[in-house]
Amino acid sequence: MTAKMDIEFSEREQRILKLLVDHYITDGQPVGSRTLSRMPGIDISAASVRNVMGDLEQMGLLKSPHTSAGRIPTSKAWRVFVDTMLEVRQLDDKTISDFRTALDPKLTEQGLVKTASSYLSGFTRMAGMVTVPKHEGKALQQVEFLPLSDKRILAILIMSDSEVQNRIIHVDRDYQKDELESFSRQLNAEYLGKSLQEVRDLIRAELQHSRDAMSKSMQFMIDVAGEVFDSTDQKQDENMIVAGETNLMRHADLSNMETLKELFDAFHSKRDIYHLMEQCLSADGVQIFIGRESGYDALGECSLVSAPYETDGKVLGVLGVVGPKRMAYDQVIPVVDIASKLLSAALNSRI
Repeated sequence: MTAKMDIEFSEREQRILKLLVDHYITDGQPVGSRTLSRMPGIDISAASVRNVMGDLEQMGLLKSPHTSAGRIPTSKAWRVFVDTMLEVRQLDDKTISDFRTALDPKLTEQGLVKTASSYLSGFTRMAGMVTVPKHEGKALQQVEFLPLSDKRILAILIMSDSEVQNRIIHVDRDYQKDELESFSRQLNAEYLGKSLQEVRDLIRAELQHSRDAMSKSMQFMIDVAGEVFDSTDQKQDENMIVAGETNLMRHADLSNMETLKELFDAFHSKRDIYHLMEQCLSADGVQIFIGRESGYDALGECSLVSAPYETDGKVLGVLGVVGPKRMAYDQVIPVVDIASKLLSAALNSRI
């Protein structure tokens, strides 16, 4: 989680703030002093509660959304609540068992990522996201080229763990199968056993050399190989799986059309959200961004709860949930935490 806020307030103020936040999560409406004064554990009058709420508002923890006498938590209050007052629930055994079953190690990595994203979305009724595993460390076992129609080539990358990646490359003319087999042999002889990152670096170095010193076949091999291995740096719309973003339309807190437009634009491009998820790669366990802590205006009314997942002790990616700040953190945090552990276990079982 992000750094805790250092705020000093009395036990009474803490209790009233917690009750207000809990009630607001459940009800979704501004909370008034009379409502709080009637709650168990409150032994002071509505007028006294109103004074405490006034103090909390002065601290920047409460605000009034309109002319109503009720108050709602600010982003600052959500941070205090999450860091110091939250009691995280334990997931029931059936929920964990069902998710573990869904994350069948026999699925492809892409299948596991999609399943995890869908599960997070379905369980929380918010947007579930999983960044696609990074594979720079995996070794290239074989590369093959096959001719396609309309001046296109299919590049097939076979990795050391038997994963197969396909890339379609556009070229300046049609090539025969025997030509492409020759190029494949040359690339396999040159780069077999190297990681994709190493291959990209070597090819980029070759591209910087004078083309005058290369034969036409070598120029082709370097140009096409460069495009193939550069394309393994996944495009923005391929490096993260998002499920359930339309769920956000059901939350009253995000019903403002301008807010929704910014959110859906962010999900469509994925760029900012992906970069935010990338910041969580080095996190130890669950990380939470509330409102503009994310640094992105589109998420100003949202919270992101995320956690990294790994194989063999190496972090491969991040999964998480985006929803309104008024979310049931006590349920969302444990489901994100267990999802990261179960996805890691499923991926480890495939090694």
